[in-house]
Amino acid sequence: MVIGIPKEIKAQENRVSILPSGVMSFAAAGHTVYIEKNAGLGSGFTDEEYAAAGAKILTSAKEVYQAADMIYKVKEPLETEYGYLREGQILFTYLHLAPDPEQTQALLRAKVTGIAYETVQLPGGALPLLSPMSAIAGRMSVQVGAYLLQKLNGGSGVLLGGVPGVEPGNVVIMGGGMVGLNAAKMAVGLGARVTILDISVERLAYIDDVMSNRVVTLASNSHNVAKAVESADLVIGAVLIPGAKAPKIVTEAMTQTMRPGSVLIDVAIDQGGSIETIDRLTSHENPYFVKHGIIHYSVPNMPGAVPRTSTFALANATMPYALRIANQGAVKAIQDDPALRKGLNVYQGKLTNQAVAEAQGLAWEDAEL
Repeated sequence: MVIGIPKEIKAQENRVSILPSGVMSFAAAGHTVYIEKNAGLGSGFTDEEYAAAGAKILTSAKEVYQAADMIYKVKEPLETEYGYLREGQILFTYLHLAPDPEQTQALLRAKVTGIAYETVQLPGGALPLLSPMSAIAGRMSVQVGAYLLQKLNGGSGVLLGGVPGVEPGNVVIMGGGMVGLNAAKMAVGLGARVTILDISVERLAYIDDVMSNRVVTLASNSHNVAKAVESADLVIGAVLIPGAKAPKIVTEAMTQTMRPGSVLIDVAIDQGGSIETIDRLTSHENPYFVKHGIIHYSVPNMPGAVPRTSTFALANATMPYALRIANQGAVKAIQDDPALRKGLNVYQGKLTNQAVAEAQGLAWEDAEL
């Protein structure tokens, strides 16, 4: 199989999907890797390193797409790339289709086999290809929040950890999954007062156990959310329903109760967002906006700001699946692996993910069939 690695073109996206060691693994299995010139520079990998590992360097994304049987990348294709896709081609990347009907239609028209990292799901419910980036985004959310709270950035001037004799900042985390737990670890490490809300009492019990009572856990309902948000210096939206649009947990009325200069960060923004007042995507170049006196941060590719760490973490997780697809072909790999079947979002012009279909009011067909 020919594997194509285009350079990521989303704003300030410096990750790359493959390490030089991954190129060697593909080559050892008899596959060919084409990589776009300078695709790895943002993560610290040169064309020479990839060439030494066995990759062939091409000068443009168009050439990579034309040559490849499987496109193996990090983020969803953007509009300028839609025309490069072709029938039967495998697209293995983050897709986040639920809030993006334009991309959904483009993939359906192209009749690609689209396998989304974020919906590859193990029988127990774990999301092995989303988890490493969720961990990074969760940890980054506290770093970013602490920075935005500084007065020189328009924040309220609160130091999350406080100092002796001064109470610490109050961090509220909506969702106790991978993002939420990692955010809590960072916030607790800084010395902040941390509250996590989740709808699963079992998950809250687990968090209470692993965090050794260093966080407050609350059942997520409108009353508890409103009360927690009102007293928060930093609110982190970390709600995830695999493949589906995130539900709006923090309402505009709740946001208006917060102290001016407080910060809202929505890590779920690439799935539509869980904070009502965050109604737009921001970027690493222009990461936040102010509404009702509150700083709103909604960058959809947060891990792209730490690409060296992110690239290693992502490639470690995705490479075994990518190699399986290359060795077996997409159909056989999907038939043999229930996790990859969950990852299949589009196939031969048909939508195969129920959550995406419901979000966009479209028909879908079960991948099992």
